[in-house]
Amino acid sequence: MHEPDVSAFEYRRRIIDDDLDSLMPGLAAVSIEGPKAVGKTATALARAHTVYGLDDPGQRETIRADPIRLARGKSPILIDEWQKWVPSWDIVRRAVDNDPTPGRFLLTGSAAPAGIDTHSGAGRIVPLRMRPLSLVERGFTASVSLADLLAGARPTVEGVTPATLDDYVTEVLAGGFPGMRALNERQLRAALDGYLERVIDRDFAEQGLALRRPDTLRAWMRAYAAATATTASFETIRDAATPGVGNKPSVSTTLPWRDILTRLWILDPVSAWLPSHNMLKQLASSDKHHLADPALAARLLRYTPQKLLAGDRADLQVARQGTALGALFESLVALNLRVYAQVAEADVRHLRTHRGEREVDFIVVGPDDGVVAIEVKLSAAVGDDDVKHLAWLKERIGDQLHDAVIVTTGAEAYRRRDGVAVVPAALLGP
Repeated sequence: MHEPDVSAFEYRRRIIDDDLDSLMPGLAAVSIEGPKAVGKTATALARAHTVYGLDDPGQRETIRADPIRLARGKSPILIDEWQKWVPSWDIVRRAVDNDPTPGRFLLTGSAAPAGIDTHSGAGRIVPLRMRPLSLVERGFTASVSLADLLAGARPTVEGVTPATLDDYVTEVLAGGFPGMRALNERQLRAALDGYLERVIDRDFAEQGLALRRPDTLRAWMRAYAAATATTASFETIRDAATPGVGNKPSVSTTLPWRDILTRLWILDPVSAWLPSHNMLKQLASSDKHHLADPALAARLLRYTPQKLLAGDRADLQVARQGTALGALFESLVALNLRVYAQVAEADVRHLRTHRGEREVDFIVVGPDDGVVAIEVKLSAAVGDDDVKHLAWLKERIGDQLHDAVIVTTGAEAYRRRDGVAVVPAALLGP
């Protein structure tokens, strides 16, 4: 146990802090969850008075000898990397049962342990997802609020950004892991490679799966990255990972890979929007594939700025419309939307009909069930053809559509005559 030295680092506030400000005064325990290196510990340390770091073998041994220590100390008590000693979850749950005083515990976790029922903490330990840095958290200045769009009042849309296509390429490749933001290009490539290698070589073993052929998993992850922003089947991804190979990995082999990568929050697919009313029929239910950060996908595929700007489609056979840069730009927008939607108590989905005749890249569902429909366009110019699926959706759901948006790489935010908002990605914020 120790008290954090908050003077030892300069903490830069994150959007998730707004959620924590709202939740902690009324909840006894909050668990901040997400992939490694997104900043969970830094955010929790900025609030904690007592810290137990369970990724430290010495602290784990001390806690094993005297488990109730985890509930002692000045609140908030931070239990960092709780999954390194799984009984810590139940200790916190029981402590909250005995004393539900708000603000007692913060937990952080980089994995959901296999076979562990964290639902046993329902109502006592509230999970809160943390993702890599959004563009606003990276320093871009937003002028259009997703929360305002969700409110349904059709707010004024305006603002100008200096961000260019080259800047978006830079952000796709640089990623949103705070500790990597200051690295040069060579250092960044090494850091991302090391991150991915750790997932394969260490994290899988900690999840209880020993890999006989790690290179096969690397190829599968690369194929998944090539499927970014598509709804390609997992059979298609498997085949793309093993072209020309007769003895391909079985479904029983690859599905555990998907499950573990999801528990590690490395895969972050966008689920389909399946509304309960009958105004929309024949909707597909497949997830749209995304990694936690588009920088991971770009690194798996060995993309450089030159390759992306040249329209490279990668050498893996995953059918898609458009270029790899278009898919990775959409993935960057997905990351931003999910960070902004969470603080607005909204959910991010996608829409696709069974045959693919109609698609909307993102459906943001607000707390009142109203939606903001968002299309992503790797261009500064927006024409009538770009809004046809948004117009179709408006015909189907009427006033449930609170707003419609085209996210672009342009410089200016504005509303078209038909009411559709055109918003550069850098100008969209929480």
